[in-house]
Formats: sequence, C-alpha cells, structure tokens
Amino acid sequence: MPTPVTIVGAGLGGLTLARVLHVHGIPAAVYEAEPSPTARTQGGMLDIHDYNGQLALEAAGLMAEFRGLVLEGRQAMRILDRDGTVLFEKADDGTGGRPEVQRADLRQLLLDSLPPGTVRWGHKATGARALGEGRHEVTFADSTTVVTGLLVGADGAWSRVRPLLSPATPEYAGTAFVETYLFEADTQHPAAAAAVGGGSLIAATTGREIHAHRESGDTLHTYVVLTEPLEWFAAIDFTDATAATERIAREFEGWAPELTALITEADTPPALRPHYALPTGHRWDRTPGVTLLGDAAHLTAPNGEGANLAMQDGAELGKALAAHPGNLEAALAGYEQAMFTRAADSPDMAAVREHLFGDDLPHSLVRMFTEAEQNR
Repeated sequence: MPTPVTIVGAGLGGLTLARVLHVHGIPAAVYEAEPSPTARTQGGMLDIHDYNGQLALEAAGLMAEFRGLVLEGRQAMRILDRDGTVLFEKADDGTGGRPEVQRADLRQLLLDSLPPGTVRWGHKATGARALGEGRHEVTFADSTTVVTGLLVGADGAWSRVRPLLSPATPEYAGTAFVETYLFEADTQHPAAAAAVGGGSLIAATTGREIHAHRESGDTLHTYVVLTEPLEWFAAIDFTDATAATERIAREFEGWAPELTALITEADTPPALRPHYALPTGHRWDRTPGVTLLGDAAHLTAPNGEGANLAMQDGAELGKALAAHPGNLEAALAGYEQAMFTRAADSPDMAAVREHLFGDDLPHSLVRMFTEAEQNR
C-alpha cells in the first residue's frame, strides 16, 4: 500500500516537513541513510532567523522548546585584522533576531516531536523512478523499495530524487572550509579563546579567512575559508593530520598567533569541506507526485541561510498540503512557485565576496556590519 507522504532525508528540512504534517494529522514516513540519530556528528552552530527558520518552528509548534536550546551570548560577534586588532565588535544584548543553537540539538528536538517509527533509519536511497499517474518508487541500498503517491526529496546536495525533476548537478563553487575544533578552550587554548570572545570571530583577507564560533561545552569550532581550485586541495594529504595542518597554517603566515592557533592547536584533524552549488535560479517544470526542498532544490555555497531555508521549505510544503486536501497538485504548484522565489532571493556568496568585499577585506566587511547596525 503506498505511503501517503514519503520523505527521503532526515535533515532539518525533511524533519520539519514531517513535524508540520503531523501537526495537521497527515501521516508521513522519513527514510534516512544514516543507521541511527547519532551515527555522525551533525555540524556546529546555527543561527535561526526570525524571518524564516523561526517561522518554520512556529508552524511546527516548537518555539517554546526551541528557546530552551538557545545558547545565550552567542550572537556576539567581532571582526579582527590579521594582526589581531579588533576592528568591529557587536555584543549580544538579547535583542538580535538570530539566536544560536547547536544543529544536533535542533535535529534531536525535531526527531523527538515525531511519532515513534516515523524515521526509518538505515535506508540509503539509490534511485527513484516514475510509475505513472503521480506515483513513484524509491529503491534503497538493501534492494528494498517503497511506492508512494507523494515523494519529497529532502536528501541534500547529491539528491537521488532530483533526477526525476531536473538534470542539474552541483558544481564546485570555488571555496572550501577546512574545519577544526579546540576543546576546553578557556583553559587549554586561552589565547584563541580570548580572541574569539563569547560568540563568533571573523578574520579575513582576500581568499583567506578564519571564522570561529564558541559552541557549547567550552568548544571553539573553526572554519578556515580558502578560495582555491579543487586541484589545490587534492595536493594536500588530509589523511596526514600533522602535514595537512602545517600546510593550511602556512597560508596564514604572519597572522597573529592567537588566530593561527585556531588551526595549529586543533584537537581534531583538519577536515576538508568543499562547497558546491546548483545553477543560480535552479527550477523545474511541475511534475505530478514529486518535489524537492532544501539543498536538494537550491544548494548554494554557505551563506547563512541554508538550514533556515530548508526548514522554511519543509514548513511551507506541510502547510500547503494541509491547506489543499484532495488537491495535491495545487499544493505542490503553490509551494514550488513560492520556494523558487525564496531561493532566488537568497544571497549568492561568490557574488557577495566579489562585488561587496572586493580586495578591501577586512575593512569592507567592517563597513557592511557597521551600516547594518546603524540601520537596525
């Protein structure tokens, strides 16, 4: 018997959709490749915005629980020059519209809000095919299948559902993160901890940036941003943590030691995270019985909006389905048109870096944040 709503992917977007459907009494099944909720780390901090992510949580009926996850003080932010000089600082006065939470905690909140058995763990989708009349079959790595009258691809950058709608595939966006963690930072890495302060830090020059966030449990999470072709990264052996750390640190020679310590004093091996993006303005013709949300629909290089947009997509799709009982295609058509507009309005970080920041980093960044504060 076909499942009424089949969601592939138990990320924030897919789980938000499942939760909003549950609120409206619509059953759903979520198929996730990971074998369990704790099979891998779930990333770092997320700032959940009052104009999209928080609206999604309101639709899910989870705002009170969400507020209990917020890490106070983490909206503080500072911009440093490469010599360690503080060029800009914004305190967290509790009035900002982007409270910070741990991604893993937010995902667990959504999981806990669903009926037992909603998420089917250990189901890695390998492909999907149309059966006609809006029905689709999804095949999993263990050769099992599921047939559904509504298939939602919430399965990220390399979606197995997307080919039903679009031939587009992600392409390298020209930048990558190299991630590190420093644990027990205030006692074990005091200089780096003092530089980061109570929230986040940005130190940037053209093509070379260090971003760091103070997470829960006295942890500093660093994102080194490098603008280089994939071949440049391929020449670094990231299986040799010492050599890779030394190679990345070399790109920041002459920077203040409290900044380079975020790389050289790392308590974890450096992890490479290349950035990929779908074509700008990616969209597709309405196809009965199937749609996409989040990165499966509109993957971009990190711009601060990805998780928030995925959650908003999930909430808006859930509300559309609830508002059009018996008229699935009207619900999907309305959802997709609004989603395409939202995605198109999301900032393209490559364009932002080129046209706004230019060759005047970090001072152009300071001007941008100063103007934003003055216009609040």
